[in-house]
Amino acid sequence: MGLPEPHPGQPRRPDLRVSDADRHAVADILREAAGEGRLDIEELEERIEETYKAKTYADLEPITRDLPVAGRAPSTPPASADAAPNAPVVYGEGAANDSASAFLSSVERKGVWTMPQHLTVNAVLGDANIDLREAHYSAREVVINATSILGSVKVTVPPNVRVVVEGNGVLGEFKEPSDKVPEALTADSPVVRVRGMAVLGDVTVKRRGPKGPRRSLRQHLGLE
Repeated sequence: MGLPEPHPGQPRRPDLRVSDADRHAVADILREAAGEGRLDIEELEERIEETYKAKTYADLEPITRDLPVAGRAPSTPPASADAAPNAPVVYGEGAANDSASAFLSSVERKGVWTMPQHLTVNAVLGDANIDLREAHYSAREVVINATSILGSVKVTVPPNVRVVVEGNGVLGEFKEPSDKVPEALTADSPVVRVRGMAVLGDVTVKRRGPKGPRRSLRQHLGLE
């Protein structure tokens, strides 16, 4: 099962927009993987949501990247010879400073995006979700300055990212990464420093990766 070929003469680039048929194809792959026990309910729902929000092949391809070849979508269509390269590099691109604020609302950064060298995150009576599992980095070491006031800031990192937590809680919680998923660091691993303050709120760092199958998954999905 794979993504449909582009129309004749259409450039085959990662920034090419996907169709509803592309999204449906990936959703079918995810449901099949869940039926095989490769994804749990939470991951299935999360990835399907990301699938139907996807705009380009660059957004869609990472959703099935960790699934076996037999049950995954093909990689992003290659760029044509005369097309400019579009794949982002891990280090060296992106803004030096950026911000994400949630005031009585919610904000998120997830999917394929570039983490700036300094990211300021404010959650005041709101929720901020910073997901670095598919992110690229504008520098080898990046800093998240998080402030939570009666709100919540969640930072999600993959196993190959080194995290340093330097924040403080004032009648709130500033949590270290959970150890449910072990580190898988290399010499090239980026460093993410999480600083700031949680006032009657929380700043949580979670390390997430592919989870093992659950025995009751087929029953949850109604698959026997």
